[in-house]
Amino acid sequence: MLDLMRKKKESIIIKVVFVFIILSFVISFGYFFDNMSGGSKSYAAKVDRTTISLEQYQNSYQRLRDIYQQLFGQAGGLTPELEKQLNIRQVALDRLIDGVLLAKGSKELGIKVSKDEVAAAIAAMPAFQRNGQFDLGLYQQTLKVSRLTPNDFEEGQKADLLIAKTRKAIMDKAVVSDDDAKAQYHKERDRVELSYVSYSATELAAAIKLTDRELEEYLKTNADKFKAPEKVAISYLLLDPSAQVADQQVTNEEQEGFYRKNLDRYLGSDNSPIPFEKIKDQVLADAKRSKASKALFEKAADTLYQNIKTGDLQLVADKLQTKVNETALFTAALPPQALAGEQALLTKAFELKVGELGGPLETAKGIYLFKVKEKKPAELLPLAKVRGTVEQQVRAIKASELAKQKAVEAQKQLGTTNHAGLKLQTTPAFGYNAKGDLPAIGNSLPLLESAFKLTAAAPAPSEPMLIGNRWYAVRLKQRTSASEADFTSQKEVLKQRMLPQRQEEALKNWLLERRAKAKVDINQGLLNP
Repeated sequence: MLDLMRKKKESIIIKVVFVFIILSFVISFGYFFDNMSGGSKSYAAKVDRTTISLEQYQNSYQRLRDIYQQLFGQAGGLTPELEKQLNIRQVALDRLIDGVLLAKGSKELGIKVSKDEVAAAIAAMPAFQRNGQFDLGLYQQTLKVSRLTPNDFEEGQKADLLIAKTRKAIMDKAVVSDDDAKAQYHKERDRVELSYVSYSATELAAAIKLTDRELEEYLKTNADKFKAPEKVAISYLLLDPSAQVADQQVTNEEQEGFYRKNLDRYLGSDNSPIPFEKIKDQVLADAKRSKASKALFEKAADTLYQNIKTGDLQLVADKLQTKVNETALFTAALPPQALAGEQALLTKAFELKVGELGGPLETAKGIYLFKVKEKKPAELLPLAKVRGTVEQQVRAIKASELAKQKAVEAQKQLGTTNHAGLKLQTTPAFGYNAKGDLPAIGNSLPLLESAFKLTAAAPAPSEPMLIGNRWYAVRLKQRTSASEADFTSQKEVLKQRMLPQRQEEALKNWLLERRAKAKVDINQGLLNP
């Protein structure tokens, strides 16, 4: 192989960044091994009998991510949200799967890569050249630094060349016929006028008549939207450790230990710890408060445990020498003012059963012991209480259905010569534009595309289209055709301009067809980390 490269050192230079060459090799190299992973789950995907490894996927993903990072580097960077929107993980894996399918297709298409082609491609890489000439020593040294053997690297390049040749062979089969070019010519040059009728749910809503039966049925079907939330009433004790702080004895050793364990509390403006000696009084106060809270918490826990079977919160309160507070029924969203912000207590209250004791639970306000007195489950509100909202929602749905129904009927009628009863409007003459703007109608690229496919023989599409909140049924009123003489002079230019897109479509369709026939097993965990 290296002898062949010496002979090919005058080949045309291919401007490729070396890091991408290496990555390309890493990604594609595995395609030509008959990887059978057995029962192992450590793979990115399997395409029939070929396994795409996690390493191959990671390289493909990182390579693609780096490219996008460079593209968006000046505009806030590649954020996680943008990465998700671009679907980079899926695209990276799809590229690998496509590579496998292309490699398999090369055999069916009879495509091969010779040693001469591999040698010429490597010799043309700037990373292996000095003064524009291939340098064998530089080649060997570069691979050695990258921990690659010449044989492995050359096999990788062979794999890449085979895939590239297969892609080209598929794309070269695409053609643009004279009829294709003529259709594109008229699409770009013709002028179209449409007759149309439109229907909006907003305009039809007032005419909708609703029965109680319809409202009740909707209420039942959408019960979750119209349920009164669950309610709970509790009794609770709130123990305040502050009253016991003064009685706490804290040694110097305990103060220093508390300081060390809670160092993050005592940071200065520069985020460095404030020396113990400077805040000794504060540490003492904090340590006393902590010791009082701990002692009171343990006492509350012991008292509750000793009386938990009785379910008698008043008995617990008497032993702790405090009072029992009561609440009326409340929802999680609207707790009593005294319990506002006590989310941990509220959550636990809705979890316990009626009659159960809960706690101790410590918050910034103190230590809670509590009992669930009453619970009222979520229940469907009667129609009388939510009639206005139900009517509004049902009317909107039925008006939307009616608008579509009328548009479907109108579109069928516009496909005939009888347009009686339709209040048709007309657009001004307009040409094709890539944005999809239709004068007097709005923006809809699908409708614009459809409009320029209409002919005198087939003047109306089969279905209406929704644009914004309005349904449109249309018919070709007039089409002014561009000069055929001009088409003759521009035909070949049009064909050349259309060819790249047709080639991409040919490749895409080939891959979709092969993928549909292949057994593809994807490790979904990679796509949803």
